[in-house]
Amino acid sequence: MPKIHYKSAEEIELIRASAVVLGKAHGEIAKMIAPGVRTIELNNLAETFIRDNGGIPAFLNYGGFPYSLCISLNNQVVHGFPSDYVLKDGDLLSVDAGVILNNYYADSAFTYSVGEVDELTKKLMRVTRECLDLGIAKAVVGNRIGDIGYAVQEHAEKNGFGVVKELVGHGVGLNLHEKPEVPNYGKRGSGIKLEEGMVIAIEPMINGGRAGVKFWDDGWTVSTIDGKPSAHYEHTVAVKKGKADVLSTFEYVDNVLKEKNQ
Repeated sequence: MPKIHYKSAEEIELIRASAVVLGKAHGEIAKMIAPGVRTIELNNLAETFIRDNGGIPAFLNYGGFPYSLCISLNNQVVHGFPSDYVLKDGDLLSVDAGVILNNYYADSAFTYSVGEVDELTKKLMRVTRECLDLGIAKAVVGNRIGDIGYAVQEHAEKNGFGVVKELVGHGVGLNLHEKPEVPNYGKRGSGIKLEEGMVIAIEPMINGGRAGVKFWDDGWTVSTIDGKPSAHYEHTVAVKKGKADVLSTFEYVDNVLKEKNQ
């Protein structure tokens, strides 16, 4: 059974450096998202930006994945392909990206609305991001993996949304995917104990309707079973005493979105 890689303080700072490049890449993507833009253009922009800043796109060729970004539209949950699809008003897209810098990995996702989206979609985005924050709040020494999952699941289901169970968060840092798995559902006080040195990707995938998903024949794309929208937010987080240390950032995205909405 694969073991958990516990990171030193120095390694955590190297992961943070990778995560900063990733956060800035998300900020560049946020600037470009608008009706009329093809999703492959977002992919190309991100790859260029990551390379220009000394990084390597972590997703490109990972397990055969052919792009630098996962771009999942509307009822797609995760692992969607960038394409010649032209964004239009009312679209929802989750953008998941990873960066390798100095051999250390960071992973982060953000869900964007294009133009004006309906009220269900707005609520889904808000609640999913809240789920991420609630999960992160439990990523402290002495808690257990189930505490994170419970916090996410309880908030999502309280708001009438479905929690994807077939896909989970994960350890990250020396590789893109490490132990332990970090489900978005669970029981309080269950699962492995969280300890100093663990670095995990917490990533709620929340559906606007039923929890079920279907896997596409392309071997990657996952969509909701009922055609309702899905949202996905993700941070790379170091487990600490008292309060989790969020290594990735939405600061650059939030600043761009604030400017766009002024």
